[in-house]
Amino acid sequence: MNVPALRKMTVLAIALAFGAAGCHKKASAPPPYTAPEVPATPAPTATISAEPLAIDLGQSVVLNWRTTNATSVSIDGIGAVNVNGTQTVTPSSSTNFHLVARGDSGSAEANVRVTVRVPETPSAPTGNADMGSDAEFARNVQDIFFDYDSYDVRTEAQSSITTSASYLAAHPAIKVVIGGYCDERGSAEYNLALGENRANAAKTALVNAGIAPSRMRVISYGKEKQFCTEQTESCWQQNRRAQFSLDR
Repeated sequence: MNVPALRKMTVLAIALAFGAAGCHKKASAPPPYTAPEVPATPAPTATISAEPLAIDLGQSVVLNWRTTNATSVSIDGIGAVNVNGTQTVTPSSSTNFHLVARGDSGSAEANVRVTVRVPETPSAPTGNADMGSDAEFARNVQDIFFDYDSYDVRTEAQSSITTSASYLAAHPAIKVVIGGYCDERGSAEYNLALGENRANAAKTALVNAGIAPSRMRVISYGKEKQFCTEQTESCWQQNRRAQFSLDR
């Protein structure tokens, strides 16, 4: 074979080799790594309530608060508290309880206002102040009764409240003790609180009718002093009352 022919064959072989190499498809690169999404922590929520919302100076209220997704909770005037809880407080003046709940995704706020009624300065009684008689007092200032597990003053008790207020207004020297009573069902602690709420409800009704709060004080007997000891509804009803007595 002559030299020119040999050169042509060599060039053809090299060209075929490169063409065969170009026919192989390149492997595609893997997709970039994407980290899995982590769900965002919901923002905190908060609520706060007080029971009761209005009190006389020296009385207490129970604060009750609930939060979600909070890592720390504070209440103005109290400080750091649990994320959920209750606390009894005795404010000396009307107070706005401001709660702030903080969490990983922000904060939430809640408020409740407690009104504190400051008693009026009592006027000095005169030497011949008309106190009336015990019989007159019992006739005109009659006990009021409550439904089971309730301290709402019944509609039918309003006429009795009106009569009582009229008598007390006509005898400004009289001061009254209001006792709160319950029937025998439930724990002693629960009934002491319920009896106090009933006495306070009766006092509030007389205040709304025009009687100065400084003329009245309340005491709870719970279920410790029963007017009737039979286990019947009519007997239990007698024990669910606010009783008015002369405060001598």
